[in-house]
Amino acid sequence: MHSIPRDVKDFLDEYPDGSDNKSLKANLEFYSNLRRCRPDNLLIEEIHEQWQGDYNTLEYGHGFIQWLFPIREYGMNFQSQPLQLHEIHSMKEDPKIIQRLIESYKLMLDFYGMQLVDQETGELDRPSPPRKYTPRYKNLIRSTHNNLRISRILKCLSEFGLERFNAGFLLYVLAEQSESQELNSSALHGSMDRWWANCVRNEEERAWIAEMITRVRARDGYVFTKKMYKEALERRKQTGSFRADSVEAVPNSEQSGDVERET
Repeated sequence: MHSIPRDVKDFLDEYPDGSDNKSLKANLEFYSNLRRCRPDNLLIEEIHEQWQGDYNTLEYGHGFIQWLFPIREYGMNFQSQPLQLHEIHSMKEDPKIIQRLIESYKLMLDFYGMQLVDQETGELDRPSPPRKYTPRYKNLIRSTHNNLRISRILKCLSEFGLERFNAGFLLYVLAEQSESQELNSSALHGSMDRWWANCVRNEEERAWIAEMITRVRARDGYVFTKKMYKEALERRKQTGSFRADSVEAVPNSEQSGDVERET
């Protein structure tokens, strides 16, 4: 078992040493489409409209991620602010803000070569046309600063009651690694196994995801397939839990085919 990093422990404990400054409301105003982010000087809806598919901007810009996915931690963009508790409460009550946050998630998924196909379960798939995902996967493997971005995204989604997307993302990546032999770099494994997989506050779901990852990493013939991925999400939708009486492994022979630094 990997030790849990300190920043993730703080996240899981809901930041026990954190404070709530009610005079700070930049994140609320930005997601209300009333404040322009800095340094890009764009409203949230302008980012969604202008940056879809603009992979160079999303790769080489480093100030926007703290605005799109605010968390209760300081980042490297000091023109943004840590998320405040009072902002979380106000933002969660506004359906338009929550939908904008989902649009931000979809924007970054497209950048990573993925698409959200079910907002209710969090299910992901490769984009259409299928060839579109290949260069994006290569970029995700090559540009390791995105690993920390994903940690931030998962923490942010949890704060706003969207943690179903965390499991949908993690198990999708695991199925790609296990069944399709994609996204299998040591850096991605390290970030996923120690950081991403722990960015789930639901203890039962976190334990089940860790169990699946451990079984895949053991290299003993266990394969976590896309079919199993979809079945797990549907099972959680129907029963409230990923767990079933048994989870069947598919043998390989049947298949075809300590510190993260922010930029």
